[in-house]
Amino acid sequence: MTAYTAEPWSELYVAIAGAAAALLGLLFVAVSINLEQVLGIAWLPLRAGETLGVLVVLLATAVFVLVPGQSPTALGLELIGTGLLLMVSDGVLRVRRGRPPGAPARSIVVPAVIVACTGVPLVAAGASLLAGAGGGLYWTVPALLAGFAGAVFNAWVLLVEILR
Repeated sequence: MTAYTAEPWSELYVAIAGAAAALLGLLFVAVSINLEQVLGIAWLPLRAGETLGVLVVLLATAVFVLVPGQSPTALGLELIGTGLLLMVSDGVLRVRRGRPPGAPARSIVVPAVIVACTGVPLVAAGASLLAGAGGGLYWTVPALLAGFAGAVFNAWVLLVEILR
């Protein structure tokens, strides 16, 4: 079945790997160009880090799906681990950091939603692959869409909106 074998997804994930790598480069440029402003606004370093994390997870997901001959069980465990790592590390950083003084609620909520909307479907995809039922790799599609939409939005904030 297409949902439970990685091979039919290879072209999509080759494109995902390229797009994630390109956006990672854009993120580094955005932060480098505006480093002083990013560091000057208390909530932006975490947002930049979250965006970096989401893009690395999308790239790692593409790599995992593209590994030839990998079993659905191995891929399922990798997807679960990747999704959980993203969400747990973000949660730990948020708890350790706390809410920066004067940070608008949207600067806290939007990135957390992006992380959750990327991580939860990856965990669901992994669990579905392990179970052999429930949608399989189709669960990765919302993770990809949320991750890329969020990364582009955050890159825009870090590159352009920060200067307003």
